[in-house]
Amino acid sequence: MKSIVLLSGGLDSLVSLGIKRDELKIELALTFDYGQKSLEKEIQASEKICKFYNINHKIIKLDWLKQITTTSLVSSTDVPTGDELKNNVESAKKVWIPNRNGLFLNIAGCYADAQNYDYILIGANREEAQTFPDNSQEFIDSINKEFEKSTLKHPKVVAPLINYDKNDIVKVALAYKVPLELTMSCYQGAEGHCGICESCLRLKHALEYNNAQKYIAELFK
Repeated sequence: MKSIVLLSGGLDSLVSLGIKRDELKIELALTFDYGQKSLEKEIQASEKICKFYNINHKIIKLDWLKQITTTSLVSSTDVPTGDELKNNVESAKKVWIPNRNGLFLNIAGCYADAQNYDYILIGANREEAQTFPDNSQEFIDSINKEFEKSTLKHPKVVAPLINYDKNDIVKVALAYKVPLELTMSCYQGAEGHCGICESCLRLKHALEYNNAQKYIAELFK
């Protein structure tokens, strides 16, 4: 048995890797370059995480994906912050990348089919499923059903955090001693965590909830 993890360097993918590394024998991490503002930081964080867990790391370039979307993760448009985040539907649209998780999982499915991987891990979770449907259990189930017909290996997509919100995710990370100091969850391209985008705020609030002051001080300097 061996597995692949989709790794952005963010909280969810890091914790998924950290809590399932040994059980599912994760050997390969895939990080995707689709022209996102945070690309350099994502790669740096993912490389550090892979070094910590001693797993192989591949960066997959998807230049064309940036060309077909104008959403704020890849364009000059500012990512939603402040009052903009109060409207979940509109803020989600501004950071939506067309079929991103579907595409990423199908690429991972190619690796699994060609190189005999049994599982593919993704950091989908209950909290983000409320605004991003490609984080839901229904989405995971549909991809697994697809792989029954589109692959010979029939790899299984696993989302170990699917029933967790961010508070739960940080709690389990602390219990498993996952190296949260290595995470990079910011949507922005500047150095460090901006502390005001949606992804940063979700992380910071969860750390505060779990009294993880050490990581707040380290990640939000």
